Amino acid sequence: MNYTISQAAQKTNLSIHTIRYYDKEGLLPFVYRENGTRVFHEQDIDWLDLLCCLKNTGMPIKDIRTLIQHCMDNDAVLEKGVAILVRHRHNVEAQLKEMQRSLDTIDYKIKHLPQMFREKFSSEASESHNE
Repeated sequence: MNYTISQAAQKTNLSIHTIRYYDKEGLLPFVYRENGTRVFHEQDIDWLDLLCCLKNTGMPIKDIRTLIQHCMDNDAVLEKGVAILVRHRHNVEAQLKEMQRSLDTIDYKIKHLPQMFREKFSSEASESHNE
């Protein structure tokens, strides 16, 4: 099935402007043009989804461009593309661990902060009462 840029934008929840930006940055070299108009196929939509995933997880555009170049070349270069993804996966895992530690801290504070305030105010009240 073929999609226009507006249909591709709708399917991927990206703006047309963002898709055009990705194209300008060399991130959509696989998108076919017919009379100057971009024609997206289902696999192009999948690539756009991957671009969003990589961008949302912090991969710089230059690295995404390198990955795409490797994936479009021969099998030996494709291995370099896989290596980029593996390295990025490790980075995302580290981010997730850090986010989990932060979430644990927030949960701890949610659970204990009310008690800490009660204790603080009760000790202040008793100190001012003793004076």
